[in-house]
Amino acid sequence: MLTRRAFAAGIGLAVAATSPSVPGAGPPRAPAAPSSFASLKNVEAGDLSIGYAEDGAADGPAVILLHGWPYDIHSYADVAPLLVARGYRILVPYLRGYGSTVFRSVDTMRTGQQAALAQDVVDFMDALGIDRAVIGGVDWGARSADIVAALWPERCKALVSVSGYLIVNLSANQRPLPPAAEHGWWYQYYFATERGAHGYTAHTRDFNKLIWREASPSWNFSDATYDRTADAFANPDHVAVVIHNYRWRLSLAPGAPRYDDLERRLAASPPITVPAITIGSDFDGPNKNGAAYRSMFTGPYAHRVLDGIGHDVPQEAPREFADAVIAADRL
Repeated sequence: MLTRRAFAAGIGLAVAATSPSVPGAGPPRAPAAPSSFASLKNVEAGDLSIGYAEDGAADGPAVILLHGWPYDIHSYADVAPLLVARGYRILVPYLRGYGSTVFRSVDTMRTGQQAALAQDVVDFMDALGIDRAVIGGVDWGARSADIVAALWPERCKALVSVSGYLIVNLSANQRPLPPAAEHGWWYQYYFATERGAHGYTAHTRDFNKLIWREASPSWNFSDATYDRTADAFANPDHVAVVIHNYRWRLSLAPGAPRYDDLERRLAASPPITVPAITIGSDFDGPNKNGAAYRSMFTGPYAHRVLDGIGHDVPQEAPREFADAVIAADRL
């Protein structure tokens, strides 16, 4: 396994060449005492050796659940048993740069661009012999789920996406937002600087705990709950992948050439044709009602609003998220 020196080579703009470098009273909250997965597995898939949790009957309908930043597989620790009880096979992989997922070669670019993360999902499915699955996600995971649904619809039986249509158009991303919205993305601009890269390296756990509080101000998570996830940030490539992800989104860092064709297809903002349920929460502000992206979903569709819930919807409202997965599968 690579050492933390792998971070350093990928912190700057040259990260490309890292070397061992529903309305009502509100949904119920997740239990205060953190639960976890019984065991973790590992599979070689594409550029990665992917660590993942699996639960449920091996012959059950597959559900792949994808976490985002700065979270990990435990976003779904309370969702998984609810779905297992309904007969599903649940698979929750660590994204590149998190937990026990590591790169198979020191020469692979530590890119965090959207096409790479989505390709990882397809590679993961191929490695496990999963032809088709219900795919759900939040944050980076929702973006990857959206992309798989848009570009590989034959692999996605149904979709659950927190915050809706998140596929990035780099050109559109250059257009400024109103000041209040720009303020909300302060950390992206911080990461665009070398000071930000070094600051994130030095204070990863504290930084991400601040993001949890800002993204979910009503979620009274415990230190134990946070620490359980924060261990995943010790991955040797975490900083490099995170910094590249946000610099790439601002067109401040190039992507890996091997993903150019996928990124061109994504730049066209492809519609999502598979059955889908999107979820809006307080984090989404004026986009909470889903109207801004409704036209991007052209198949069977529903939108759900969760009041009093922040960004990490599956962890803050696990029953509502599990219900959305089951409903999407039935659309």
